[in-house]
This record gives sequence, structure tokens and C-alpha cells, in this order.
Amino acid sequence: MAPCDHLRGLPEGARAAAVSDYQTARIALGARLRELRAESGLNGKSLAVRLGWPASKVSKIETGKQSPTGEDLKAWVAALGVPETVSELMGRLQSLETHYAAWRRQLAAGVRARQEAWQATESASATVWNFESAVIPGLLQTPDYARHMFIRTTTLHRTVQDIEAGVNARMQRQQALYAPGRSFHFLVWEPALHMLLCPREVMAGQLDRLAGVHGMSTVSLGVVPFGAELTVVPTHGFWIFDEQLVMVETIGAELRLTDTAEIELYRTVWRELQDVAVFGREAHRLIARARASLNLM
Repeated sequence: MAPCDHLRGLPEGARAAAVSDYQTARIALGARLRELRAESGLNGKSLAVRLGWPASKVSKIETGKQSPTGEDLKAWVAALGVPETVSELMGRLQSLETHYAAWRRQLAAGVRARQEAWQATESASATVWNFESAVIPGLLQTPDYARHMFIRTTTLHRTVQDIEAGVNARMQRQQALYAPGRSFHFLVWEPALHMLLCPREVMAGQLDRLAGVHGMSTVSLGVVPFGAELTVVPTHGFWIFDEQLVMVETIGAELRLTDTAEIELYRTVWRELQDVAVFGREAHRLIARARASLNLM
């Protein structure tokens, strides 16, 4: 199965957002391999004969429909007699694989290990921006809410269910919110305040936790209201670390984006959402309204 095949069930817009950076990099690698073949004077069928591959494999790699392996790249340059290009091509492949990491692979060691990896990224950043469209930001989650999120995630991907260890690691991550010299900026789309991914009692406690965030010197929290006129589509959540790294969590994978143009794109989306978000008393009012809608005695 190709790395992005499991996203085919998503709506077109969401799927495009999830895989566009990965696919762009794969197409670029294929174009570079096609360029090397053309410069050698071989057509696709001739190269396939030299490699002992089906001609369709050469075509799929060159058009970005299939990702080559490291061994494929080494065989390609050997067949063309251009060994000096192997370092460049392997670097492109490594960059491609860094962009896209399937959740099943990410969670193979359990959710605790994944939370510790996130903590390492966060600890190296002075300023963090996080937008969430459907869930409460991880750094603001209660233990009960986080527990239900981890149960859902590990069940969906059929991975190790070290739930309590993951919850403890996520709570440890939250200590960063109290560290001097750090700055965390959160935006939440209002639907996330109403999304019942846990029992109502747990959601009530989670919303109470959000309401208590106001006043923390290191944290700003804004809510993008239901009725806001949006200039961008908040398809998915994302994190920006010191304007050096963007991390995106999709249903199927995690993307790590380091290209300057990609980072600026997400900064633009952040600014557009921030412009229509409400903060302070208005944000608190929306949180209270969501809390009241739970209809708990």
C-alpha cells in the first residue's frame, strides 16, 4: 500500500491538505530521476531492462505515484553510471520520509514515547503557536480528557495501549507552561468546545480547565467563533515552533515541515485565524456557553 492510500476516505480538501507537502516532494524526486535518465539517453523501457524491473515501476517512480527505496535509488544511479548523484538523491529521500510519518510507525513504541518526543521538540522552542479545529490542545488537556483521546487513537491504529503512561507523559509536558521565558499561543475553533470525544462529565472538567487558563502569564488562548467570517479553511490543527518547524497531525500521519515557504504559509493561516478570534472575556463566554450546553446538573 502506498504511504498515502489510507487517506483516500477523507474529503478531498482534507486529504489534499494532509498529503500535499509529501506528494510535492515525491513528485520532485521523481522528476529529478527522470531528468537523470533523459540525460543518459535512455528511455524508460531501456532503463527498466537494465534494472530488471517492470517498466511500470520506472514510470510510477518518475511520475511520483510510487516512492523509491534507498536500494532503488542506488540501483538507478548505478544503471545510469552517475554515482556522484547518490548523496543528493538519498538526501531527497530522507527529506521525503521526514515529511511524512505514519501514525502506526509513530506509535509503535507506545503513546508515552510519542509524548516524550513531543516534549523534546517543545523544550527546544521558546515560542509555540498551536491551532486546533476539533480537539482541545494537548498542553491544555485534563488527564481524563487525554485518557479518552489516547484510547481512541491507539484503538484506531491498533497500537500499544500504554494509556496511563501516555497520560502521565502528557501531564509532564504541561510543566512547560509554567516555565519563565516561554510563550504559548493557542487558538481553538469553537466546534472543538462542543465535540464530545469523551463523556459529558469529562468534557465539563476539560472546559473548566480551559476557563482557568486565562491569567497565565505564559499562555494566550483565543477562540475562533462559529459565526466568524473566515478567509482560510481551518481543515486541521497544526503547531509552529519558533517559526522553524511546523507539525501537522492528520488522521493517518504526522507531517514535519521545515521549508521556509511552508512555514510562512502556516504563519499566514495563523494570522488570519487570530484576526477573527476572540480572547479574554469573550473567549471565556464561549467556553461557558459550551459548558452550559452539556446540561449537567
